[in-house]
Amino acid sequence: MNSMVSWMYNNKMDNIPPVSVALNKENVPHKVFTHQTPVKTIEEAAAARGQALSQIIRSILFRIEKDQFVLVMIAGPTQLSWPALRAHLGQSRMTMATKDEVLRVTGYPIGTVAPIGLKQPLRLLADKSVFSPEEISLGIRSTRHRDHHQDKRFEKIFGKC
Repeated sequence: MNSMVSWMYNNKMDNIPPVSVALNKENVPHKVFTHQTPVKTIEEAAAARGQALSQIIRSILFRIEKDQFVLVMIAGPTQLSWPALRAHLGQSRMTMATKDEVLRVTGYPIGTVAPIGLKQPLRLLADKSVFSPEEISLGIRSTRHRDHHQDKRFEKIFGKC
């Protein structure tokens, strides 16, 4: 096990979140942060982790056609421009995925989706601001846990977004 990687997921070493599995395969140093209680807002999350809002990465799943989805990563409280996203995708219509679709397509409940360790391959889009901070936080399938990446190698993991 990579000594730079620490897992504190449900206090069990054998219950490793998919994000940690994927990052470990790529030798990307990271740590799992455990909230004492579930957080309800991005502001609460940033404060609990000692991070700026811009370090919290939100992953939002959109349905662009029947059974065709795209995952969009946004830093902090940044608002998504629907017209710009539709234009970029060449779509006149799209919707946010339903709660059931998010779980079925990503393997993660809403509010905990990460762009890695997904249940199936998805097209990823990211705002440039996602890659600005030296450290970011992602969801890892739990409202009480988040994964922190402490170097720029996370860009390699996401591939070309």
